[in-house]
Amino acid sequence: MDNSISKKSALVALLGCPNAGKTSLFNALTGASQKIANYPGVTVERKIGQLKFASGHMARLVDLPGTYSLTPISLDEEVTNRAVRGQQDGLDKISAIIAVVDANNLDNHLPLILEAKSLGIPMIIALNMVDMAARDGLTLSPQALETALGIKVVETVAVRKRGLTDLTAALEICLNEPAENLPVAMLDDKERFAEAHRLAKLTILKQSASRLWTQTADRILLHPVGGIFILLGLLFIMFQAVYSWSEAPIGWIESGTEILAAFVANLLPAGFFSDLITQGVIAGVGSVIVFLPQILILFLFILLLESTGYMTRAAFLMDRFMASAGMSGHSFIPLLSSFACAIPGIMATRSIADDKQRLTTILVAPLMTCSARLPVYTVIIGAFIPKMTIGPNIGLQGFVLFCLYLAGIIAAMIASIFIRKTAAKGAEGTFLLEMPRYQMPRMRDILISLWQRGWVFLRRAGTIIMAATIILWLLLTFPKVDGASSDLQSQKSYAGQIASVIEPVVRPIGFNQEIALALIPAMAAREVAVSALATVNAIDAEDEEKQSADLGKTLAGKWSLATALAFLAWFVFAPQCISTIAVAKRETNGWKWPLFMLAYLFALAYLAAGITYWTAVAFGLG
Repeated sequence: MDNSISKKSALVALLGCPNAGKTSLFNALTGASQKIANYPGVTVERKIGQLKFASGHMARLVDLPGTYSLTPISLDEEVTNRAVRGQQDGLDKISAIIAVVDANNLDNHLPLILEAKSLGIPMIIALNMVDMAARDGLTLSPQALETALGIKVVETVAVRKRGLTDLTAALEICLNEPAENLPVAMLDDKERFAEAHRLAKLTILKQSASRLWTQTADRILLHPVGGIFILLGLLFIMFQAVYSWSEAPIGWIESGTEILAAFVANLLPAGFFSDLITQGVIAGVGSVIVFLPQILILFLFILLLESTGYMTRAAFLMDRFMASAGMSGHSFIPLLSSFACAIPGIMATRSIADDKQRLTTILVAPLMTCSARLPVYTVIIGAFIPKMTIGPNIGLQGFVLFCLYLAGIIAAMIASIFIRKTAAKGAEGTFLLEMPRYQMPRMRDILISLWQRGWVFLRRAGTIIMAATIILWLLLTFPKVDGASSDLQSQKSYAGQIASVIEPVVRPIGFNQEIALALIPAMAAREVAVSALATVNAIDAEDEEKQSADLGKTLAGKWSLATALAFLAWFVFAPQCISTIAVAKRETNGWKWPLFMLAYLFALAYLAAGITYWTAVAFGLG
């Protein structure tokens, strides 16, 4: 019987996990014969091309969206699932499957093969990127995998067009003998992963010392108990370093700010313009710039963890913990990014396939302690928490900072549980992740990234913070208090009048008019709260010496410890800056969820500050 007609009408599917080299193989097999369109009713791209066999016969080849499982959690995966099961509109029934497997990631890619095998569709395996596996010290036995699975395995290097002749020959045989791949019993997830691990072990004959070292390191760092303690230990060291390493450069910046203020005061004649520069710009912006060393130290640790390959492992490690809160390890990287700034953190949620998990991650991202909170934490901790050790090389101030970060994380997990049970109900998805190789960080790349982040902070200080500080200074300066009056300028000014309206609302949680005034511009950028406090105190100062006094010392003389602790608690939960709200609006396509975010964060901030203040007062700290 002539099989040319059946081959010409045959539709062959390329199936594989993301990053298996599937598209490269598709391009190598089809060349310029590709046609690109969308699947009917969805925006997922469909690529179909003509595949020519050595015999001259033809078949159609479709490149299906990458997936780790045939249990879909995204639109792309739903398309792939329906296609292989013959349920996708606009697509003929699949005649055979070319399963593309990354030779360097057998443990992660073989579970999909086992799931596809249970469908009973004729299938061959393209063991792709074997050159990369050899480079990484792997010696593989495709024959062992072929025997164990009962599926033809062909080694390929798609980008170099190696193994394509053997692959197409095997595919032609597969199309002619479809009965050889009979359906098998469907395994559950646990059984599939166990069987995939067994097959990977069977296929790998030899590994390099570096790969064995990686596996040993992973057994330690990814241990469900020990790994968590290692992660917490790294974070604890990071927050201790934020204080201990930054002490000297902060002193340099403070001295430079005082010298600059004195120079400007001597250079300019006394009056409006001189006060604007010294009290508004230098006192306000300088009080924020002084925290640049601490922010750079925080970024340094995050960049080192990312560049060494540890950050992805931390995401895997946190999956079980995050799953208990209704998210998954996929949410870890966006939430970790939010420690720097919630804006890139929220944008990074685009990598989360499940819509409900993505929405939940967006809504709790503001609870991660972003770098804008660091100036607030630092000035209050420095003023009210004694500089003492509570253990070997463990400073109390760094420990308190660590606890504040930890409080944000715990609050985010609790909020996530509540959101997933109410506003964002949905099924839990699976979490699969490919581990990058461990590697030494390139210091040049680290320094470039630090420079970029430092420049972003300085640019923010020179634009948003400066603008907010100048506006606040103007509102604080007018109308002028009569020289004979004992009233403070900040209280009788326009800004003071606005704050007096807000003060009755926040007075029950220990906040005074000065704090009420600082909370308003903090909505533009959180660190503006520090510059606002500095500007208020500069306005009310009676002489040049008091204007340049340390803000922390000034606050320590005016606030009670209960008020200071309540202020810290407020900023653990305080709503994000306007820019973050705008990004949340864009990512959720409306104002519904950003407004919900604002409402619940304001409620949490008020409640947390109140409980902290009332408890502190009860213990005699008020």
